[in-house]
Amino acid sequence: MTLKLGVPSKGRLMEKTFQWFANYGITLARTGSEREYSGVVEGIEGVELVLLSAGEVPRELAAGRIHMGVTGSDLVREKLPLWHMQVTELAEMGFGHADLIIAVPSHWVDVETLDDLDAAAAAFRARHGFRLRIATKYHRLIRNYLRTHGVADYQLVDSQGATEGTVRQETAEAVADITSTGETLRANHLRMLSDGPVHQSQATLFTSMIAPWDDEAMAAKEQIKARLGLRD
Repeated sequence: MTLKLGVPSKGRLMEKTFQWFANYGITLARTGSEREYSGVVEGIEGVELVLLSAGEVPRELAAGRIHMGVTGSDLVREKLPLWHMQVTELAEMGFGHADLIIAVPSHWVDVETLDDLDAAAAAFRARHGFRLRIATKYHRLIRNYLRTHGVADYQLVDSQGATEGTVRQETAEAVADITSTGETLRANHLRMLSDGPVHQSQATLFTSMIAPWDDEAMAAKEQIKARLGLRD
């Protein structure tokens, strides 16, 4: 059985992934047009390249349909409830950095920390009769983080795009989203809480604990680890 390696199918994440492997003497290349999701691997025997969206990689790893995959560490933690029992982190890749943060309107001068947010949420509910809304697409990560830090009286509202704009549109009072430079937050008059990021994400090479690992797939995995200079 060949080892199936899933990597992002387009954009800068694909380009940087290809370059990262090339730095270790492993060549990944798309075959055919950009509409075709197939590719080849040179430099390692017994490896098949599978091109997927970054969001699909966690699902395919957890289902055991690919043996290894490249995606953001935030996506694995968000999409897989028991991720630590389904995948292992083989190598952080040093690109695709972004922080998952919670941000509030800049004019909320008394809300700097999670404790302040908890107090503001309680006051908001008492005044308006409904819970303070936080727009995000990272429901699992944010819910677990806020629960851990004792924040209550909020509700998460789903946002799959332009999350930072939801406060201005009055569909949310705060946001939780990925940011790399903070420019979009500032442009929408938002600022992150001083407690720091919920999660610091980057592109990571993961290994599936669910996939069927026969002798051929294990041999290919060991070749990749040797190229990457990794040891058990």
